[in-house]
Amino acid sequence: MTAPAWLTVLTTTDSEDKAHALARGAVEARLAACAQISAPVVSVYRWQNAIETNEEWQVFLKTTAERYDELEDHIQAAHDYDTPEIIAIPVVRGSARYLGWVMAETAPESAL
Repeated sequence: MTAPAWLTVLTTTDSEDKAHALARGAVEARLAACAQISAPVVSVYRWQNAIETNEEWQVFLKTTAERYDELEDHIQAAHDYDTPEIIAIPVVRGSARYLGWVMAETAPESAL
């Protein structure tokens, strides 16, 4: 099986404003074709030997496998968490028009 060409990358943050900033920054940098922000979700996790419960905003970024490393670096640099969630979910199928649009919108500036 070949590696998927497209990915949905998930991250979370602790405020709506931060979610918008992460989403906009990735799209402006052409590292994601689009980003979707989900309303607050409740996260329960272990951090520094304690169980934490907090509201977070999920950001889903649509990108290509080719741009993943740059997108991950961008999220790490822009994020204020010590260890932000950054998970890439492969897109195994999708409409040709949509996936073509994702490819076009995430093309490096030098390819335009």
